[in-house]
Amino acid sequence: MVNGIGGKNKEEALNGLHDMTASVAPIAVSEYRQRINKARMLMQQQQLDAVLLNAGTNLRYFTGVDWYASERLVAALLLRDGRLLYVLPHFEIGSIEPLMLVSGDILSWHEHENPYQICAEAVMAFAGQQARLAIDESAQFFIADGIRQAGPELQLSNAKAVTAGCRMQKSAAELALIQRAMDMTLAVHQATASILYPGISTDEVSRFINEAHRRVGASGSYFCIVLFGGDTAFPHGVANPKALEDGDMVLIDTGCRVHGYLSDITRSYVFGTPSDKQRQVWQHEKQAQLAAFAAARPGQPCETVDHAARSYLVEQGYGPDYNLPGLPHRTGHGIGLDIHEWPYLVQGDVTPLLPGMCFSNEPMLVLPGEFGVRLEDHFYITEAGPVWFTEPAHAIDQPFGKPA
Repeated sequence: MVNGIGGKNKEEALNGLHDMTASVAPIAVSEYRQRINKARMLMQQQQLDAVLLNAGTNLRYFTGVDWYASERLVAALLLRDGRLLYVLPHFEIGSIEPLMLVSGDILSWHEHENPYQICAEAVMAFAGQQARLAIDESAQFFIADGIRQAGPELQLSNAKAVTAGCRMQKSAAELALIQRAMDMTLAVHQATASILYPGISTDEVSRFINEAHRRVGASGSYFCIVLFGGDTAFPHGVANPKALEDGDMVLIDTGCRVHGYLSDITRSYVFGTPSDKQRQVWQHEKQAQLAAFAAARPGQPCETVDHAARSYLVEQGYGPDYNLPGLPHRTGHGIGLDIHEWPYLVQGDVTPLLPGMCFSNEPMLVLPGEFGVRLEDHFYITEAGPVWFTEPAHAIDQPFGKPA
């Protein structure tokens, strides 16, 4: 084993992991009520009578209901007076009602009935035929279209100002859950590096990562990308990934969920002895990540962070802009209940950086036909500046832990 890379079998690596979730607490019911109160304030500012929260993370954020979006409408109507009206299939009441951490009336529908008519009539009964209803921005088009047809007088709009307005700034409880998820995934990364050997397949590594996430207390991997050698130049993978060889760049990007909140960490390092070029590019990636972090000051627009990373890389001869070799995508994304959520560290996003906002920091370098390097850690904004969730990699020879 060299600097934690290789040298262990799978069982040895798994035995070094333990459940890390014993002391974490889910979001309290009182916080769900605080979220609804904030949503009501934003609804008043936007002059909205109701917001439709579709199955998915918006519904979960405000009500605790963890349900999946499908062709059958499962949603909640949040009225401007704070009441919740749950709209769901009648045969699912027994499954969904126990998930409701915030109580509300249930408007159920049978398979031959029109759930969009139920929504439209409920909103109009509350606020009149020309009521202002904002639709969850993640809802499928057929939901908005169905409500439009059922209530053509309703004034429909995008609910993002309310949903994102509440969710972008995380509470202390949310930060604690994200922190634990990140800690768990970093431990999984370290265990994974230790089992690498020449010829190992990406599938074998992915299966190990899934089991390792289970060992630390998650339900498994939320997602997993494993790439070796030239495949690392493709940010989200290739159709037929290669097996590991000596001298290959290794790129592993994975995460898990803890009470719904996500981790997302990427590590890049070399299996064997790095070449001079691998060392140089890796160091450029690290410095770009640090430049982005330094620029993440409260009150600055999000795009400032992307500009800092990209400007440094241009100085080193990459790019410019999205040209390769260089950085082909944004510097970072928000994270929380969704793996990618608002706001984004990208040119054109002028959202001010505010305390509680959480971001990935991953100004990936891609050298077509050679390799790619992505170092991804997350930080959150405080009044004093950015704070890392996980300590970034220190050197290509020290992807885990501080140098001696």
